Amino acid sequence: MRHYEIPIIFDAGLEEDAIRAVLDRVTGAIKAAGGTPGRLDRWGRRRFAYELAHKWEGYYVLLEASATPEGVADADRVLSLADEVLRHKVIRLPEKVSGRDRPKPPARAAEAV
Repeated sequence: MRHYEIPIIFDAGLEEDAIRAVLDRVTGAIKAAGGTPGRLDRWGRRRFAYELAHKWEGYYVLLEASATPEGVADADRVLSLADEVLRHKVIRLPEKVSGRDRPKPPARAAEAV
């Protein structure tokens, strides 16, 4: 399993139920592929630095997940097809950043000659 962060920008004019429905579809796609959705951090409504899709504000959400590449591809497809999503980006976290370093192999015992 690899660790990912998925920042998502929704249309700011959406109801909470519409945002929850898209997030449920994304987490469902991750779970269906054997992954585990992690923390869901809602940043709330923020103003853009420039106009995006004829809008000046968006609702930001950050989703963390541990998943296979296939599960993340399904989640990416769900986000790409959702009309409520203005932008999203899937970021694979390096092992050191995600806090889950791989264990080092045990040192070999010196062989007697």
